[in-house]
Amino acid sequence: MAFQPLRGALLLWRRGPVQSEDDGRQSIYRQPYGGRVMNRVLRLLVLGALIIVPGTSIAVERFDGTWRTKLTCPPKGNTEGYTWQFPSVIQNSNFRGEHGTAGEKGYLLLEGQIQADGSAKLSASGIVTSRKYARGVFAHGGADYSYDVKAQFKETEGTGVRSEGLGIVGRPCTFEFVKQQAPTGSNSQ
Repeated sequence: MAFQPLRGALLLWRRGPVQSEDDGRQSIYRQPYGGRVMNRVLRLLVLGALIIVPGTSIAVERFDGTWRTKLTCPPKGNTEGYTWQFPSVIQNSNFRGEHGTAGEKGYLLLEGQIQADGSAKLSASGIVTSRKYARGVFAHGGADYSYDVKAQFKETEGTGVRSEGLGIVGRPCTFEFVKQQAPTGSNSQ
């Protein structure tokens, strides 16, 4: 049943918590009014949690599914621009997308937690493809890099912006996220 947590909370409200045998420790339950007040506070907290938590998990799961991620980094100075598209998955509000093969040049891992309001701070880490696409004095093909992405998701789309740090080395890369339709069953006859 859908309302089982609520039913359990109501039973707890009526009966109160089960108390164990006295083991000699001081207990708030033995104080004249403290026990009744504490019982009522505990029951209210449990009831509130059982009502609010399922609604929160439903709200957050609205982002779950397969997404297409598009990363665009424009040219800056002598550094060439590029655009990558790759699949990503959101499961239990956890975003994870990968471009390329782990451990090889051109690899990118983008991951992070999406909040109930759709906001997210994603972490990107990867391996530089070539010096012509990387900024910085020490950037070269095969070097590791990382940066943060500030993102905002809606039910079927989202956007993100790369943190440019101090703006000296970074560039304003953007992200577009599009939720993919779940495949429907084949109509083979």
